[in-house]
Amino acid sequence: MKQLYSPWRSKYIAAFKDEKPRKGESLFSRMIRQNNDIKNLIVVRKRHCFVMMNLYPYNSGHVMIVPYKQTSTLSDLTAEENLEIMETTSEIITALTKVMKPHGFNFGANLGRVAGAGIDDHIHFHVVPRWNGDTNFMPTLGDVKVVSEDIKATFKKLRAALQPNKSKRK
Repeated sequence: MKQLYSPWRSKYIAAFKDEKPRKGESLFSRMIRQNNDIKNLIVVRKRHCFVMMNLYPYNSGHVMIVPYKQTSTLSDLTAEENLEIMETTSEIITALTKVMKPHGFNFGANLGRVAGAGIDDHIHFHVVPRWNGDTNFMPTLGDVKVVSEDIKATFKKLRAALQPNKSKRK
């Protein structure tokens, strides 16, 4: 088996070594309350969850599906919330396929800080479009990830694909 080493991740992990769990309103809950979808790059809102662009993407088109319920535990979500998250995942993958034409996707969640969750007090799910050859020497040699499309351009395309007949939100 081949191994992929990413020593730059150890700096990120070490920054949280002694950190205490956060309390109070999460970043996502504040964004929901602000009701400024364009500023917060919220692509679409559903009954139990919303989709937003990831401000620190692994690839162009990297989005997150976030339940409105602030919880760090998957089992705290109801069957109805889980169903809508999966249906929304299917919808966003369809929209990403239409507007970006990726060759595949990564989908999942980082449950807990130790698993890589940057916002561990509010569960969320990542959808990352992937293309043949989208990894290269840049992250290894230059500690740089090349994201090939502006996040706001992708945001506009996804909003249009998901809300073709709805008026634009603020």
